This record gives sequence, C-alpha cells and structure tokens, in this order.
Amino acid sequence: MEDEPTVELIRAQLRRLRMNAGLSQEDFGKLVHFSGSQVSAIELGQRPFDRFFLKRADEVLNTGELLTSLLKMAERNGQPNWLRPWLDAERNAQQLRCYHPTLVPGLLQTENYARAVIRADDMLSDDEVERRVAVRLDRQAVLSRPQPPKLVAVIEEATLRRADESFRGIMTQQVAHLIECVERPHISVHVIPAEVSTHVGLAGPFTLARGDDGGWVGHLENQLGGTPVDKDEDVASLVARWESVRSEALPQRQSTLLMKEVKTSWS
Repeated sequence: MEDEPTVELIRAQLRRLRMNAGLSQEDFGKLVHFSGSQVSAIELGQRPFDRFFLKRADEVLNTGELLTSLLKMAERNGQPNWLRPWLDAERNAQQLRCYHPTLVPGLLQTENYARAVIRADDMLSDDEVERRVAVRLDRQAVLSRPQPPKLVAVIEEATLRRADESFRGIMTQQVAHLIECVERPHISVHVIPAEVSTHVGLAGPFTLARGDDGGWVGHLENQLGGTPVDKDEDVASLVARWESVRSEALPQRQSTLLMKEVKTSWS
C-alpha cells in the first residue's frame, strides 16, 4: 500500500514535467513504450503506475530520479504504523545485528529469493508481491550508503541447504550473494552448524539496531508483521539472546568456507 497523497503528487509531477518538456501524452507514451491513452489514464488516476514506467519517465524527462524517489517515499509512508519506527531505526543505524532461524535475513536477500519467499503467501496478488519485493530491495540501500552500518547476521546451516529441484537455482544464487556480501568490510555472516540442535534463537527471528546515541532498539518478526522493542529491559533481554546465538555460530572464515561448500553442492 502506498501513501495516497504522495501518489497524487507523483501524478501531478508527471503531468507537469511532461508538459514542461512540450510533450503530448501520445508523444510521451511513445518514448516510455506506453500508448497515449495509457499515459492519460495514469495521470488521471484511472490506472496504477509501476516502477518500470516511472523509471522510464525519469530517464525521458531527465528528472534526476525524482519520480522513482517519490514512489519510494509513498511506499515508505504507506507502511503500517507498527513498522515505521523500525524503518527509521534501520535507516539511521550505526550497527545492525540480525538472526533468522529459517530464512536469509531480508537485508541480504537476492531479488529472486525475496520474491520466492514473499510469493509463498498465496493470499497476495502478483502486483502486491512485486511491490513488497521492491520495498525489501530498497531497504538494502542502507548497506550501500557512504557510511554504512556494520551488519552482523547469523543464519542456520539448514537455511542454506533448504532447496528442492525447483528452488536450487535460486538458492545457489542466494548463497553466492552471501559470499560476495562478506567480502565487504562492514558485513559479516556467521552460520550456526547443523550439529547445534537447539539454542535460544530458535524461538524466533529478531534484529537489533544501534543508533548514533549508542542505544539499541529491537524488532521481532511474526506471522502478522512485527513488533518494535524499545523498553530497556526487553532490549537487554534481546542483546543477551543475541550474544547467546552469536556464540553458537562459526567464525567468519569457517562460515564462508561452509557457504562455499554448500554453493558447490547446489551447483
């Protein structure tokens, strides 16, 4: 769901930029590979727009990515109220620590892996799946900013090896992406080996973010969304659980070797 006022702003900006460029709807449509009637429907709010259309519009109108940036803002503002505080904490974090017992954490997912995971919810339409994939990939931009946070992720070996024939190609690509990620100095991925049968983290996924002030906030994922954690005693409990989970994982070098072995086995 996007923020409707920002969506209307996008439509108004699109119309203004097109007219300032001296382009009719028909001429503009040819440049972005849409018909004039489709452009008209988009500008009037009778047809939704997508990232492909706005990306082409930005290129044709030389906007400096204005329209796609506004779309990202609309998607961010359209997030549920419970998620917005965490998104702010994630964007402003100096350090991030995340653990997931069954999946690769979202900040490290490839596009195809993210799509497969999100599409597993058969209640979502194809458009909603693609919107959620785009939002997830946008959140990863925090790791590419000029001064990115230090990210430490802990995952399970079983997560890396969970793949049937139809998922094997996606998983091979995903593990290769993890190996590339750990070559970046601010990203670490540690694997809990399969022989560790039980530990406190298996109760559920969680993430911790440390801000400029040195304080931590947390986020718990669940089937219906997530819960922010900011009470001192609850944050302290999550930090203690993180230390326990991290102690079960292999060091970085051994984790990387294990990921390479898994990738070879899938290849």
